[in-house]
Amino acid sequence: MAECIFCKIVAGDIPCHKVYEDDHVLAFLDIGPLSHGHTLIVPKTHHPTLDQVPDDVAAACGAIVPRLARAILRATGATAWNLLQNNGPDAGQEVEHVHFHIIPRESDDNLGFRWHTKSLDSDAALNLKVAISDALR
Repeated sequence: MAECIFCKIVAGDIPCHKVYEDDHVLAFLDIGPLSHGHTLIVPKTHHPTLDQVPDDVAAACGAIVPRLARAILRATGATAWNLLQNNGPDAGQEVEHVHFHIIPRESDDNLGFRWHTKSLDSDAALNLKVAISDALR
């Protein structure tokens, strides 16, 4: 994609602070980090959202997460981390190229991340379970 910033980074047209690369994946430091060590993992092929990524590419992205997280924790001294991945503008995705955020965390980092949960009654749960199971077929 000619206008995609992540495709330009993958192609080498825009520089990045690369921390990992293989045949399918590139990982680099986020230029607008939420915390020290905030790193992005992107597939080298362009796919707007995770549901559009081929299984082998998604597996390659997922396979590097634990190893990269361990390295980031060692390098930054962070005590915890979040893995964040948004799909579509309504979910907060700003760049239409699937990407994963590894966000190192500390107890006093003031980043906050709180969800306001709802309830799920058993009838609704049963209907939803059936609908999802049917959609998988």
